[in-house]
Amino acid sequence: MSEQTTTSPVVRRVDARHRYEILVDETRAGLTSYRDRDDQRVFFHTEIDDAYAGQGLAAVLVQQALADVRASGLRIVPVCPYVAKFLTKHLEFADITDPVTPEVLSWLDARLGR
Repeated sequence: MSEQTTTSPVVRRVDARHRYEILVDETRAGLTSYRDRDDQRVFFHTEIDDAYAGQGLAAVLVQQALADVRASGLRIVPVCPYVAKFLTKHLEFADITDPVTPEVLSWLDARLGR
């Protein structure tokens, strides 16, 4: 008989690295990266490691990250294509979502040194 030790995934905010991480059995399975601009949290990249693909972890990660943004009193700017697509299906965040503008993109490029 084998014991299954898999636990529910855990999402944590890692401010020092400007990202949220999703952990499965204490191993990082993916992340969504952001930069803060005034009262906006600008999400620009989301990834799930190949070993964890197809398990719905990106949706869990982004859902919990966006809930944290709301709880923090911030607004969402979805530069990341995955976050933008997620928001089209989760209208409960529409009231705290700001559009991606050329100004935001220029600001983000400068912050990321690109």
